[in-house]
Parts: sequence; C-alpha cells; structure tokens
Amino acid sequence: MNGGLGGRFGIGRRFRIALTALLAVGLVSGVASAHQVPSEKFASPLPLSLLFLGAGATVALTAGWLAFTERTPAEGTRRTRVLTVPASISTPIRVGVRLVFFAGFAAALGLGVVGRQVPVENFATVFVWPVWFRGVALLSILLGTVWAVLSPWRTFYDGLTWLEGERVAVAESYPKWLASWPAFVGFVLLLGIFENLTYVPNSPRLTTGVLAVYTILMVLGSVLYGVEWFRRADPLAVLYRLFGRVASIAIERTDEGGTEISLRAPWRGSVEPVRDFSLVAFVVTAVYTVSFDGFTNTRTYQDVLFDARDLLGTGPETSVLLYAAGLVVFVVSFALASWLVERLGERERGTRTARATDAETDGGRVSADDGAPLLPGWRGAARAFAPTVLPIAAAYEVAHNYTYVFRNLGQLVAVALEPVAPGVQAVNPLGWLSLPAFWGSQVLLIVLGHVIAVVAAHYVAVERFETASAARRGHLPLVVLMVGYTVLSLWIISQPVVS
Repeated sequence: MNGGLGGRFGIGRRFRIALTALLAVGLVSGVASAHQVPSEKFASPLPLSLLFLGAGATVALTAGWLAFTERTPAEGTRRTRVLTVPASISTPIRVGVRLVFFAGFAAALGLGVVGRQVPVENFATVFVWPVWFRGVALLSILLGTVWAVLSPWRTFYDGLTWLEGERVAVAESYPKWLASWPAFVGFVLLLGIFENLTYVPNSPRLTTGVLAVYTILMVLGSVLYGVEWFRRADPLAVLYRLFGRVASIAIERTDEGGTEISLRAPWRGSVEPVRDFSLVAFVVTAVYTVSFDGFTNTRTYQDVLFDARDLLGTGPETSVLLYAAGLVVFVVSFALASWLVERLGERERGTRTARATDAETDGGRVSADDGAPLLPGWRGAARAFAPTVLPIAAAYEVAHNYTYVFRNLGQLVAVALEPVAPGVQAVNPLGWLSLPAFWGSQVLLIVLGHVIAVVAAHYVAVERFETASAARRGHLPLVVLMVGYTVLSLWIISQPVVS
C-alpha cells in the first residue's frame, strides 16, 4: 500500500509544472482585478484630510479611554446563549447544505471545461471566486467558520472513511515542523496572486484548472495525514477559521448533535494567541492581501506598476514582485511592532503564560489545544497580538467585497436557472445602493474594525503584562500601527479607480 501511494505522490512534479503553467498563462493573459469597482466619481461630503484625521482620532481616543479605565480581559469574554436547535432539525440542515455545496463544486469542475467560456455566464467563474471564496469568508465573519460542513474535500474524505470503516491516513501524524506553512503558501498563490493579479478568475477553464490542482493536493494530503491536513494545510480552512474569531454570533455543535447559538463580543475570539508563527504570518498576509487587492483598483497602483516595469525591465510578472515586496514590508513592520511591544511592556520572563489556541469549531469558538505556554520575547508577543488585527482584516474584507459577492450571487441564480428558464435576468440584490452610500459603508466598516482591534489588543496587553502602566506602554506601538493603517485603508478606498 505504501509503495503504491508513494508512486502516486511521485507525480508531485507534474502538479508543480501544472501550477506553474497556470500562473504563467494567467500573467501573460494580462492583469484583471476579480473585483470590478465602479469608475464613477463623486464629491466626498467631508474633506478627505478631515475624514482621515477624524477616523484616526477615533481609533486613538478609543485606545486612550481603555488605557485609563479599569477593565479586565474577563469583561470582554462573556457570552450569551440565545437558542439551542435540536439534532433532529440541525442535522438534516447540515447534511443538506453539505450536499448542495458539493454539487456546486462538482458543477464548477465540469461546467468550467464544457460550458460557455464567458465569465459572467459560466457557473465556474461566477460560483468559485465571488460566491465560494469570498462569500464563505463573509459568512465566517458573520457566523463563525462553517467550512468543516461545506468543504467538498472534507465531504469526500468523510465518505472515504465511511467506506473504509476507519480513519484513512498513511502517516501516523501531521509533521509538527510543517505547521500551517502549506496553508500560508496556498493563500499567497490562490488569493494573493491568482485571484488578484492574473486573468484566471475571468477564465472558466483556468478556474477549473486551479480548482482541480487544489482538489488533488487536498485529497492526497488527507489520505497521507488525515483530517489534520484540512485543518493545517487548507488555506481556505485556515482563513475562514481565523475570520470566524471575529464573529459576534457563535454557532456550535452540542454533545447531543444539536446546535447552540450564542452572542459574544466581536473581540472575544481575538484575545487568544495563535498556535505558532506560521499563523502569525498568515494573519498579517490576510490583512495585507485584501488591502493590496483594493490598491490594485487605483490609478496610483497603475502608475507604480508601469514605472516599476520601466525601471526593472520586466513584464506582467512585475505585479507579483510588487505584491511580494509589500508583503515583506507588512510582515517586517508587524515583527518590529511586536518587538517594541515587548520592550516597552518590560515583561518579565516566565511571569505569565497563555494557552495557544487555533479557534477551531464551527462557530469560531476559541478552545485550548495542548496548552503550550506562550513564549516570552517578540515571537511570543507576535503570537499574542496577531489575532488582534483580525477585526481589521475582516472589516476590510466585508467593506471591499460585499457588493462583489451579492452581485455575483444574483448572477449565479440566473446562470443556474438558465437550463430550465432560458433568458432569465440576473437580479442584483444591492442594485439600489448608490456609490456614495457604498463608499460611506466602507468608511464605517473600516473604522469599526480598527476600533474592535484596539479593544482586543488592550485586553491582550492587560493579560500579558504585569501592571496597568506596562500594559499601556506595550499597547502603544500597536495603537500607532492601527491608526496608521486606518488612514492608509481610507486613503485606498478614496482613490480614483481604474476605468
């Protein structure tokens, strides 16, 4: 058995070649943002300088108010149960949703190849990028991650396990040294490069190609390492689980198989550290990538892109180089901020520890893993404070993508009904939303996300450092970073967009 599987895994070189070919085709075909942004202009109701100042001041004043009020981490972690759904109701719903999503996945694989090669008329391009990748992200931010139910590869693996009558895994355990780095690399390739910087989302066949490679890697990895592969190596699983930390509605399965619904503060899941540094890198990359996606829609980005091409003498791959350079800057900036946090907080080694968690469950509930102590030093600070920027990533994700998701959701209904109702017109659920209203909602969401992040960072600082004054000092670098990022985010959404 091992030899047969080893032979199969020997085709990994072919997967790498296929992945490289997909990337090359996507780049050569031209850069096209998956998220179409209207190119209309409108007059801001406030001078932009005043808006930036007010938003930054709101975040800073929130931090100042928290610093001089007596609040403990326990005050921000209360939960309120509102509803319990019995297994007799929740189980059929869960199974039905899983089967419907799996059918959508199968349809995308097939129709992307044999269907009409028009992006807005092909099920693959309308379903995969906006409704699946981004729509499930918004759902995770609202309700916590439901990816364990929706994942088509998990559905396939569960079916395989049922047929075998036992857990399917060739290796004894998932390598600890591998951590979540496979998910990090997958996120950078899938959502950082393929979605934002190539023509792949506008090509049904290329979309199916990416999905096929993704599927093969997930299935082979699960056969090798079991369900832990999905948890640690699937970029969507990690992304949705981290976004689920921000959800104010927690949906969890009970011991009896039912579902418990409760409410919690939006910073509740962001006050627990992540397991390792691979997740720190993942969190920072998620924040950076959604911002970079918004930046690519601006004329400023186009100017920078073509100037860089002229300077470096490169072609379409210049966009990837710019993305990588910006990512390095973001990761290094967060590492420096973590170092400053630890230095200013003057934390004594060994005085306090915290349990590293990974926020795993359907509702994004935070639960301890093996109880590994939180290390001192800047790496420990990075693990502790990385989750506090998740509300920023979530807020920008919603602000940047909610119209994109809803518009394509209406289009998906029309595409799905076309075989039985030819000529049916797509309905945009947000067609009534004006550009000024959309822009205003973006501003509110971004400021709200930064305020929630400041609250989470405050609670982490209070828990991590020995005294209130040390917590205030330790919190300061992150406050400065968040105020700066608030202004940067608002500047990005305020730029003229590319026609």
